[in-house]
Amino acid sequence: MAAAEHNFPSPPSSPSWITLATNVFNEVTSRWNTTQCGGGLKWQFYPENKGFDYKSTITNAAYFQLAARLARYTGNATYATWAETTWDWMTVISLIGPNYNVYDGADDLQNCSSVNQLQWTYNTAALLYGSAAMTNFSIGASSSPWESRTQSLLYAAYGNFFSPFENATNVMWEAACEKADTCNTDQFSFKAYLSRWMFATARMLPALGPDILSLMVPTAQAAVQTCVGGAKGTECGSKWWYAGWDGSAGVGQQMSALEAVQGLLLYTVRPLALAPATTARRVGSRVRRHLHRPRQDSV
Repeated sequence: MAAAEHNFPSPPSSPSWITLATNVFNEVTSRWNTTQCGGGLKWQFYPENKGFDYKSTITNAAYFQLAARLARYTGNATYATWAETTWDWMTVISLIGPNYNVYDGADDLQNCSSVNQLQWTYNTAALLYGSAAMTNFSIGASSSPWESRTQSLLYAAYGNFFSPFENATNVMWEAACEKADTCNTDQFSFKAYLSRWMFATARMLPALGPDILSLMVPTAQAAVQTCVGGAKGTECGSKWWYAGWDGSAGVGQQMSALEAVQGLLLYTVRPLALAPATTARRVGSRVRRHLHRPRQDSV
């Protein structure tokens, strides 16, 4: 999807990037499961895999984002309908809470009656950028909830994943595991997605740029100062609120620091493309420029 949006040349004698993205969308859509919980996607595909009976937020949030980006890119309202369906389902079973806190998932053997309350950066991140894409797609509509939803998700991210200490103001952290030293290999990479999609949201909705940069500039500075570890003095740590390297190293740590830093180049690259037959839509300018508390009635 990103390759299509950035006009990367397609490989010779291969399907186009957008064809690949739509094929993935169609395949995943065929797995929309209404047997339990009234809808949603399972975390795993094969019944023998651990997690098959879990409706995970990241699976559904990633699908929501893909649908939203396809809607924006192609102008095809069918993709927007699936994005709306996914959002509505996630709110009904409370994966998205009334204050826009985003929770990890639910057990479909219990008909999703009990939600796992853990909050991870990448879940909010996936929904944030998908919501920004839906805001862009909906410009010109007489009434749309997507601007408010995007703002509210950003505010929730600000409240849940920044400023772990008074001396680490506006620095990103993984609240569910960093202080307790329980982050696993996957979880070390989660901040990469929040960084990437916050910057992407700033590009999609420029009026939110100042607020996003007020969080991401201190975050990038804090991330870089941890990248002094290892034998070569270039390995990045996981705790950006820690002075220097914290002794943690790995691919996820490097990914997260890289995304926090390279995103600062957001205003030096070309705007995202639309499909050739799609009428260009102006970038949203109505979004208010300051973080605000989420509207309880706009989920």
